[in-house]
This record gives sequence, C-alpha cells and structure tokens, in this order.
Amino acid sequence: MTITPDVTYCTPEEYLEKERTAEAKSEYRDGETYAMAGASRAHNLITLNTAGELRSALRSRPCETYMNDMRVKVAKSRLYTYPDVVVVCGEPRFEDSKGDVLMNPTVIVEVLSPSTASYDRGDKFFHYRRLPSLQEYVLIAQDSRRVEHYTRQGDQWLLTEFSESDQIVIFPTIACQIPLTEIYARVEFPDEEAAQSG
Repeated sequence: MTITPDVTYCTPEEYLEKERTAEAKSEYRDGETYAMAGASRAHNLITLNTAGELRSALRSRPCETYMNDMRVKVAKSRLYTYPDVVVVCGEPRFEDSKGDVLMNPTVIVEVLSPSTASYDRGDKFFHYRRLPSLQEYVLIAQDSRRVEHYTRQGDQWLLTEFSESDQIVIFPTIACQIPLTEIYARVEFPDEEAAQSG
C-alpha cells in the first residue's frame, strides 16, 4: 500500500474529525497526514488470508481480530496508523466512544509494499515499540514468501524469519500458528510463473 504525504498540518483532534468522514484513508504522524493508496491483489489476498486464519484460531478466546480499517494510536509518537491486521487480547481500549481508534494492540501485522517497506521496518516499528501492549510485530512480503516475525522479550525484540513453504509461523503470545501456505494461498510470484512457463 502506498502512502503519500500531505503538507497540511493539523492537530490529532482535527485529523480524527476529518478522517471519520473522509472517503479515503490517511495516516497521521506528528501533525502531518499521509494519504493511503489502494493495495495490490497480492496485498489483499495476504491480508485477508492472515486475518482469516487468526480470527479462526482465536474465535473461542477473549481476542478480537481487525483488518485494514481499525486505526491504532501510539500516543507517545502522536501517530495514528491503519495496520493491515491487528489482534487485541483481553479488553480492547479505545481512544473514545467511537470505538475506531485502538490503544492496546497485542499483535500487529503489516504487509510490505515497495513504497512502505523501509518505513514499516524502521520508523513505524520504532513507534509501534512504544506501545506497552504490543507483543508481536509481523512483516509479510508480497513479492516472495518471506515473513519477519518480531516477539517482545523484555526490552528486546527477537526476530524469527520464515521463507520455506513448509514452515509454520508461530504466534507465541496468542498461542496460535499459521502455515506459510495459508498466508500465501492463491498468491502468485513472478519467478514461479516464469519457471512454470519455461
């Protein structure tokens, strides 16, 4: 998903008031808004596959899974984002009675796009780490089978990578797992298509 900066500065309150009636989504960071463009077919498939698997695994537990439209606020950074998938276990806390700005995510999943991959791995992860509730951060590539899974270990974050089709991504905090084949179900990669046609 592409994010384009908007030079108009506003307060968090102004952003939320405008965003709640806007036709297109924008993220907000310390006074600046960033318009979000549409996502690719692969991005949509991966997001839906991952959210569906998590929702199914957590159905009988006190957890909720959201996809695409649930804003997350990092108060210390004055940041509002729209993660691709969010899980909250326990009582969800929202910024206000509207119930559309989550304050205490347990797991955040971002599907990487060429235009946002560096930000998702760098500055955005830095801000997300300021959320005391966040225990797992997952980055999923859309151009190849590759998942980067970060788990909070006290003040440190442990990285585990998955890239083989027979691997299973384990979410230790919420005690569930997703096979890589399910995350990438129906997703086609250019190098595989070339190999099959050659």
